[in-house]
Amino acid sequence: MSEMYELAIIGAGPAGIATAVESYLQGMRNIVLLEKDTNHNSTIRKYYKDNKRVDVDWKGQKVELNGRIYFIDGTKESTLDFFDEILKMHSVELKTHVEVSDITKIENQEESYFEVTMANEILKAKNVVVTIGRMGKPNKPSYKIPPSVRKQVCYTLDTCKENEKILVVGGGDSAVEYAVDLSEKNDVTICYRRETFRRANPTNQTNIGNAIMHKEVTALLGIDIESIEEENGRIKVLFNNGETELYDRIVYALGGTTPSAFLDNAGIEEVEGKPMFDEHYETNIKGLFVAGDITQKSGGSIALGLNHGYAIAKYITENREGHKEK
Repeated sequence: MSEMYELAIIGAGPAGIATAVESYLQGMRNIVLLEKDTNHNSTIRKYYKDNKRVDVDWKGQKVELNGRIYFIDGTKESTLDFFDEILKMHSVELKTHVEVSDITKIENQEESYFEVTMANEILKAKNVVVTIGRMGKPNKPSYKIPPSVRKQVCYTLDTCKENEKILVVGGGDSAVEYAVDLSEKNDVTICYRRETFRRANPTNQTNIGNAIMHKEVTALLGIDIESIEEENGRIKVLFNNGETELYDRIVYALGGTTPSAFLDNAGIEEVEGKPMFDEHYETNIKGLFVAGDITQKSGGSIALGLNHGYAIAKYITENREGHKEK
């Protein structure tokens, strides 16, 4: 615990990387980026299908980039390469396989800093930015998932095989993309509680519409699931219209939720399902910031995350001699 970092960032997604790089470009040094997974941008790696388009204008939301990171439209692969490159170009320490369990503010007459607690280490930092994404905690159904079928229930495509009968649950971009992608080598049904896929972007709405029209995907719209159970090694699904069906696998694409327990432990106040923060993305705790998807009710764009990182870096570096009391 001898080393004092100027900045510790929890979560190495777009917002976390942007905060680190923008802080470096504005003269800050001794920055550490903490990631619980094996590499940066784990959400993109796990939840984006191969060759998925990644646009600056997410869901048509136009965002002018404020910082020095020039992000352009691309694919999953080019986006990961882009973040690989900007990390290599700047002296930012990336620690992977570390999961932060607690953030504690330490204040005494001599100094004010944070203790960031991990499994085998506690590090100190003058400022901390929390950029963990919502997909770090994917939404799960309210009904019970029997232990006997848990290996056949998933939230990404990682464990999916070929020639399976698969039920995709959800109606957003990920659900639609999963269904269309899986339909190339599987018998796929998509179940969504609403009548249309209006949450998905126009391209995905067109793709799923074509897949349904050509009978490549079966759609169960306006229908929800009451329960699931195991039957002869398969998943028996009971729908709220009284019908049942057997599947080899279920893929849930229901979005993610704010990690409230983690925020509570850190003392960050929440309102309406998201952390409280001011115009500088500083929480109710001075020196503790939030950025990226966690600041939005239903996720946000990469461009927004980059802007959050720039705003936080600018505010911290402009006030490095000490913040004024709120």
